[in-house]
Amino acid sequence: MTTLRLTAAQAMVRWLGAQHVIVDGAEVPYFAGAWAIFGHGNVAGLGEALHAGRDALPTFRAHNEQGMAHAAIAYAKQMRRRRAMVCTTSIGPGATNMVTAAALAHVNRLPVLFVPGDVYASRRPDPVLQQIEAFGDGTVSANDCFRPVSRYFDRIVRPEQLLDALPKALATLLDPAACGPVTLAFCQDVQAEAFDYPLAFFERRVWNARRAMADADELDALAAAIRASKRPLIVSGGGVLYSGAEIALAAFAEATGIAVAETQAGKGALPWNHPNALGSIGVTGSSAANAAASEADLVVGIGTRLQDFTTGSRSLFADKPLFQVNVQAFDAHKHGAEPVVGDALRVVEALHERLRGWRVADAVCERDAAAVAAWNADVDAAVAAAPGQTLPSDAQVIGVVQAAVGDDAVVVCAAGGLPGELHKLWRTAKPGGYHLEYGYSCMGYEIAGGLGVKLAEPRREVVVMVGDGSYLMMNSELATSVMLGLKLVVVLLDNRGYGCINRLQQATGSPGFNNLLADARHAVLPEIDFAAHARSLGAHAEHVATPEELRAALLRTRGVDRSCVVVIDTDPLKTTEAGGWWWDVAVPEVSDRPQVNAARRDYEQRVRMKRDLS
Repeated sequence: MTTLRLTAAQAMVRWLGAQHVIVDGAEVPYFAGAWAIFGHGNVAGLGEALHAGRDALPTFRAHNEQGMAHAAIAYAKQMRRRRAMVCTTSIGPGATNMVTAAALAHVNRLPVLFVPGDVYASRRPDPVLQQIEAFGDGTVSANDCFRPVSRYFDRIVRPEQLLDALPKALATLLDPAACGPVTLAFCQDVQAEAFDYPLAFFERRVWNARRAMADADELDALAAAIRASKRPLIVSGGGVLYSGAEIALAAFAEATGIAVAETQAGKGALPWNHPNALGSIGVTGSSAANAAASEADLVVGIGTRLQDFTTGSRSLFADKPLFQVNVQAFDAHKHGAEPVVGDALRVVEALHERLRGWRVADAVCERDAAAVAAWNADVDAAVAAAPGQTLPSDAQVIGVVQAAVGDDAVVVCAAGGLPGELHKLWRTAKPGGYHLEYGYSCMGYEIAGGLGVKLAEPRREVVVMVGDGSYLMMNSELATSVMLGLKLVVVLLDNRGYGCINRLQQATGSPGFNNLLADARHAVLPEIDFAAHARSLGAHAEHVATPEELRAALLRTRGVDRSCVVVIDTDPLKTTEAGGWWWDVAVPEVSDRPQVNAARRDYEQRVRMKRDLS
């Protein structure tokens, strides 16, 4: 057997660079590159190997470990899970900084390979710098934090272990059902150890995407249920986009007349003006979609995990027959659903064939069309300028941004009130034009996520919408975008605090407390110049006062060759009242405040609407 003597780190990098997939008919490397922040736990081993292999596996430098991981995850999401990236850090805080991102990837079923440095396998110099010591377990390191938020975890304690661990890792990343983060904790002494690896291990390999076909009996049961229904509704989730099923779904909806509502992850599967599109569903849903859900006699989820925002905390689908189409059986069985376990594209195609000639009544389609027209009027009213208004609402800012960008643009957002407003109001014209991280709702994802989206689709305009709270949590990858020449347009809405959670706090009967800056303990209220800060990171930036000034500033960004930030002050209290649904947020059962007691009575009444699975 022909062998090649390499360090374990060199072997890992060489193997990663040899793995390929087919994307849009072309063979490309599966790993688009590695994000690396080096430290004593990875610079000598993986750092040397990444330098040598930088042509096959390019290395990108970031400013924050969590930020670079968010960028890698956003890249995979925008690439519809067909490609992924690697993230490596040193032992210690560099590694644990990525745990939040690992949880985000785990919740959202997105592939990313984490390779944090680890302790010495030999234990010769223990305890090494940054080592976490468990008093009762010598095998524990800080990287064990990754175990519950990884689909596959391994600790590399011998060089030859890579022969088994690397194929298992990639099989997990590419598996449509098991897809999610993989962690290979790499002991720092092992990175530098040499081994005679079989040369065949490094041969170029093309991995094929697997599409699981659903069981025929499950498909027949779903088709029969649709035929027997009069008012079916499809809830389209992220799995529709990851499967590339949006064209098939549109054709199926057109042929059968079945209306389609969208989750956060599924938004954009149908163009916003498609005749069967009802818009967003659930807590942040359109009135058209939520009315259809409450009137439906059958709900069919496709590629959704039915999170509480989608189901209105199980009140929106109460007592409705429910089928769940999902490649992951864990998700397909949720909420007492009848499962159809299979790839979204294959299932939609099979349903289309089984239901040829069947169609919902014209009256149902007409009622949906009228509801959508009324909803569109509500959207127009929400985003329109309000004469005499001191500060614009988030909705009005969204309206200006929407008008300033083309149909091909990608809007990126994550946490706070903006995702709810965008889910309701943003009119997505093309698949991939709406990139929201709302599975983990992670503040700080926005700018780093925008960077990953731009890496995935450099020819599309990428507009990041972010609140001041999220910007202050993580803004460092704005500098990375400038450094890499990946232009972002960041619209920063400054409502001087955590406006979304402040509204929720008051809605549950509590006074404003510790959310807006003015309501927090302070000696002096900070006067934060976000535009000056963004300029200090290398971006073009300006502060505007009105929607009209925002519109002009966005037009000016077209002539700028680097990332731009436009800051606008907004109203922290105003939100879109149209649409929406109840969300289960537990209110204290006992309180001295009459407002809390009133909120509790309303809460108890609404809890009774929840889906009864007993």
